[in-house]
Amino acid sequence: MEEAQILQAVQRMQDYIETNLNRKITLKELASAAGYSPWHAARLFKEVVGKAPFDYIRALRLTEAALLLRDGEMKIVDVAMDFVFDSHEGFTRAFSREFGMAPSKYGRQTPPIQLFMPQKVFDTYQSMHKGEKKMNEQQMNEQQNSRTVFVQVIERPARKLLLKRGVKATEYFGYCEEVGCEIWSVLTSVKEALYEPIGMWLPEHLIREGTSQYVQGVEVPLDYANVIPDGYELIELPPSTMMVFQGEPYDDTDFMAEINAIWEHVKRFDPTVYGYQWAPEAAPRFQLIPMGYRGYIEAYPVKAAN
Repeated sequence: MEEAQILQAVQRMQDYIETNLNRKITLKELASAAGYSPWHAARLFKEVVGKAPFDYIRALRLTEAALLLRDGEMKIVDVAMDFVFDSHEGFTRAFSREFGMAPSKYGRQTPPIQLFMPQKVFDTYQSMHKGEKKMNEQQMNEQQNSRTVFVQVIERPARKLLLKRGVKATEYFGYCEEVGCEIWSVLTSVKEALYEPIGMWLPEHLIREGTSQYVQGVEVPLDYANVIPDGYELIELPPSTMMVFQGEPYDDTDFMAEINAIWEHVKRFDPTVYGYQWAPEAAPRFQLIPMGYRGYIEAYPVKAAN
């Protein structure tokens, strides 16, 4: 059986789980979605994803439940029933095993926790193999020049940054090798976040000796007083002006080409057209998680031109 066929089958099961998370799911249903026997479907799922199907379902339900409790939208007993747990007690035991604290405590304190945020396996496979379809330099330039890049200037207020540093990383993939790729799931859980989590290239004065230029973090208010997870750090950022570049929507499997297209555009871009100049030491340059539906987004610090 070809790898792509296996991953497509597993992703069909992932999609089915996501669609039916609030109702009872049987192995027979997952097998039907995959197109294999129940035994074979369960074996393939665990081999590819690293979790048995019902461990995966439980972890995903608990993460969705945690987000509801974090945002104060529902009572614990209602959350338990909504995510197909048999009782308040059973939900509390499962939640405590998954996150290291009871749901009642989490609902009161909402500290950052490790959410379960699985990747779609076939989409990831396609992204990794997209580079096999190469184009010549002329084609790449024509493609980049034909796409629209939207530019806007935004103001960031004084704020704090909850971040985790790497060692030598200068980009995302090196950072994942150093600290793991699960950081985003912790950052996403931060209730006090001003904006969505970001990947950043720190200016020189914010890089501590022996740590990386590229980091991941989330911006929070100056009065943030919640838990700082082990290995994380809280630093203060002054007000800053950011020039944001946003590409057109794209196929998610083309994300690296879109990132490179924005980088090439920025290299050629003259900010003085807008009355600004680059200010690389004023704030971290940052990127939002690539999502094809909105285009790739990256922001650079600037200041008013003299």
